[in-house]
Amino acid sequence: MSFKNQYQKKLGTADDAISHVKNGDFIIVPTGVGEPPALLSALSEQRRRFRDVKVAQILAVRKFGYIDPETVEHVRHVAFFFGAATRAGGQSGWIDFIPSYFSEMPSLIERGQIPADVVFSMASPMDQHGYFALSLGADYTMAAVAKARAVVLEVNPNVPFANGNCHVHISEVAALVESDEPVMEVGLPKIGPVQVAIGKYVADMIDDGSTLQIGYGGIPDAVVMQLTHKHDLGVHTEMIGDGILTLVESGAITNRKKTYLPGKMIATFALGSKKLYQFMDRNPALEIHPVDFTNDPYLAAKNDKLMAINATLQIDLLGQCGSESLGHVPYSGTGGQADFVRAANRSRGGKAFIVLPSTAQNDRLTRIVPTLAPGTHISTSKNDINYVVTEYGVAQLRGKSAKQRAQEMISIAHPDFRAELTEAARKMQLL
Repeated sequence: MSFKNQYQKKLGTADDAISHVKNGDFIIVPTGVGEPPALLSALSEQRRRFRDVKVAQILAVRKFGYIDPETVEHVRHVAFFFGAATRAGGQSGWIDFIPSYFSEMPSLIERGQIPADVVFSMASPMDQHGYFALSLGADYTMAAVAKARAVVLEVNPNVPFANGNCHVHISEVAALVESDEPVMEVGLPKIGPVQVAIGKYVADMIDDGSTLQIGYGGIPDAVVMQLTHKHDLGVHTEMIGDGILTLVESGAITNRKKTYLPGKMIATFALGSKKLYQFMDRNPALEIHPVDFTNDPYLAAKNDKLMAINATLQIDLLGQCGSESLGHVPYSGTGGQADFVRAANRSRGGKAFIVLPSTAQNDRLTRIVPTLAPGTHISTSKNDINYVVTEYGVAQLRGKSAKQRAQEMISIAHPDFRAELTEAARKMQLL
């Protein structure tokens, strides 16, 4: 049977495709805009006919109808990372949470520690060889494709066909639906003077020829905006977004000086604009790979001068980062921060930056604290921390004593809080 005939045989409506879901199933959905809206909307409409179905995803960007506290016995969301669509449910306890390093999620699926009965994913149109590209999120989804009983794809002409290990063959697919809605666009975060000040400190420490890993957020994007004059930068990251596209267009990114996969930008998911998605389509300079490849600290560290730029919510005087919770209350998730901090530490000439404003709530609270709030989920440990950057400067903690760390951290705190931090450090025998 030809690929086109197989395609037509498997093509149906979203309601038809939902019939592949059974009670008790674990459905794996890709990161962010890789989530398939037609399929998840159909599941939402039919959710009351199911029992104990779970939909697992690292970052939901739409609040579909199944994300509903009244119907969790039918279909429940399982988060690997909380965002705006799922945070309230996670904090209230009716959305489940599975902690994990992003890089290790494929192995958890391969070992059966995270089930993968069904995959729902957005996909590019099929090529002449019978392949679809899961270019918006290869992440852990490719591992789930290999394990799942049923792979269901939502084929959309607006999804790019990217290069890399992100392809699924028609023979692996149980059902197809078609949609032509524009892929959801996610704009750049707002950048203010604090973010710009932090970005300048970091940008000044990034040399020509460096390879970048850039997390999502206003401060990482403020760094990007100040790198347009650099030369021969490379990209090995988890997320490709419009900030990176800006650097490509400025000529700052060439990937020529990369020591691992030179000439190629490497990422595991995309989050940005229509312009970004069009840029990705069959672009020989870009590859989308599973996250156990992109985020593996050993592999990423093969890039000399790897610069990892990630944000945190709170940090203590020893350098422990609470990047995913407010005390015990969940806010986001581990993601790839620790993966890339460790990768940059291994990299020859690498630098790992943790960035944060010095205060919160209009300067009423300090984000640099003597000790993290009770129950805080530690994302980057004191043993992994390298550079910490606020709008007041840079603290380099790696190789420093506890006393030296306290002094460094106090020096980049907001001036209004330095006296009380110093007194607290003395009481803790740090000064």
